[in-house]
Amino acid sequence: MRIPTITGVIDRRILANYRIDPRCMADALPQPFRPHLFNGYAIGGICLIRLKKIRPKFLPLRWGLSSENAAHRVAVEWDDKGTTRRGVYIPRRDTNSRLNSFVGGTLFPGVHHFARFESTEENDKYFVKMKSRDGDASVEVSGAVAEKLSPNSIFGTLENASRFFEDGSLGYSDSNIPGQYDGLELECHRWAMEPLRVDSIQSSYFENESLFPIGSVHFDSGLLMRDIAYQWHGRPDLCC
Repeated sequence: MRIPTITGVIDRRILANYRIDPRCMADALPQPFRPHLFNGYAIGGICLIRLKKIRPKFLPLRWGLSSENAAHRVAVEWDDKGTTRRGVYIPRRDTNSRLNSFVGGTLFPGVHHFARFESTEENDKYFVKMKSRDGDASVEVSGAVAEKLSPNSIFGTLENASRFFEDGSLGYSDSNIPGQYDGLELECHRWAMEPLRVDSIQSSYFENESLFPIGSVHFDSGLLMRDIAYQWHGRPDLCC
């Protein structure tokens, strides 16, 4: 989908990550995607991102908009003309922007569902809750900035986790055409992640036992990005 370069600021981005049985994750993915594994596990998660100063790059700063957004995402790979590529597949996007929900999948990459968000942030503590208007998706995450990555994380170090997610900047989302996926790539002017201790988490997608039987999904770690200038770039559709 051809769109102008969109620029703005990531005010807050929470990545709450799960490690998943790769066979279950593979069954839940559409073609041509397959799980990209880390230490033998598929990696999925929730992205809770608040964007500010959103505008086409050619417009002056005073025209910027703001929005709260949630995405369920899975680290994937696929074959493209004999080359293996990496990125994320996004089975569900939700937003509090009526504009995004109206043009998503048509004028802007990826179908966006309208949702209500609640959030509080104080003294490096975070709480974000989302419930979609159609009732099909809900998320709730609470936690606080930490000094180190969770000791139970399969990534081992913050550096390993940061590198893994930086390499997955290209995302494909469901479009309004079955079997066609809209591409969108995130370019950050700087890449900086902090550990986030997650105290509680709920996800309607990763808790769906018809996709992920009990024992196939485990929470892994939380990460946080703050105050980072970015650009969104539309990328060619992927069809299967």
